[in-house]
Amino acid sequence: MKPRITVITLAVNNLEQSFNFYRRGLGLPSEGIIGQEFENGAVAFFELQNGLKLALWERKSLAEEVNLPIDPSSSIEFTIGHNVGSKREVDQVMLEAEKAGAKIIDPAKDVFWGGYSGHFLDLDGHLWEVVWNPEWELEG
Repeated sequence: MKPRITVITLAVNNLEQSFNFYRRGLGLPSEGIIGQEFENGAVAFFELQNGLKLALWERKSLAEEVNLPIDPSSSIEFTIGHNVGSKREVDQVMLEAEKAGAKIIDPAKDVFWGGYSGHFLDLDGHLWEVVWNPEWELEG
């Protein structure tokens, strides 16, 4: 299998609220919520990098689509890593997230492997890590 992951979809409780968090709060680019004319079709896409998209879809709509019940979720099922170019940028992103309504659960700090990171929960409890890794050179 060739790695061709192009969309990461997050199930959210309130699409409009979550859209505002990511677009206005974190500044991710998006053309808005689309598909509202379809039952269970409303979704928002955010352009990330290299063709990767972040999608937001209401939890109940996703459950309907895949024929699975809505189970209790856990914030530690996975993390979304947002890598930045400096410690200062980590602090900036953490502050932006908090102002937008995120819950800071692990303030940014130097970590054992030589980097600098912090963690926050978005409006639906998805776990984000904002990290600077001195060994990684970021493009653009």
